[in-house]
Amino acid sequence: MRRAKGFSLIELLIVVAIILIIAAIAVPSFLRSRLMANESSAVASIRTINTAMISYNSSYPTVGFAANLAALGGTCTGAAVPSSSTACLIDSQLATGTKSGYTFGATGTSGSYITYGNPVTPNGTGVRSFCSVQDTVVRVSLTPLASCDGSMTPQ
Repeated sequence: MRRAKGFSLIELLIVVAIILIIAAIAVPSFLRSRLMANESSAVASIRTINTAMISYNSSYPTVGFAANLAALGGTCTGAAVPSSSTACLIDSQLATGTKSGYTFGATGTSGSYITYGNPVTPNGTGVRSFCSVQDTVVRVSLTPLASCDGSMTPQ
C-alpha cells in the first residue's frame, strides 16, 4: 500500500501550537517595546519644545515665550515668513498637540513657560507623563499632568 503525500492532521496541529506559543511570548515584548518607543519619542518632543521656546524667546523678546504650541509651529515654505504667531520652530504634527501616542501642551508668558506630554491611552500608549519648565529639565510623573512642579523627579 502506498502512503499518501502531505501532512497529517496531527502534524499540522503541532505546528500551529508551536506558532501560537511563540506568538504568546513575542506579542507582550512587542507591545512593551512600542510603549517604550512612544515614551522616548515623548521625551524627545519635550526637548524639542524646550529648544523651540528658548529660540522663540530670543527671536521675539517683546513677546516672551510662546503662548501655545501653535505659535511655535506653522508651515513656512516658499515665500512665507516666520512670525510670532507661526514661528516655524517645531514640526506641524507636534504643533497640533498629538504625536506618537502622546498629547502635548505648552503655555508661556513673558517670563516663564511650561510644557507637558501625557499618554493618549494611559498604560496603552505610554505609562509615564513628562513635563519641563524654563530650566529645560525633563521631569517625569506616573499621573497625567497639566502643569509642572519643580519638585518632580527629573528624567
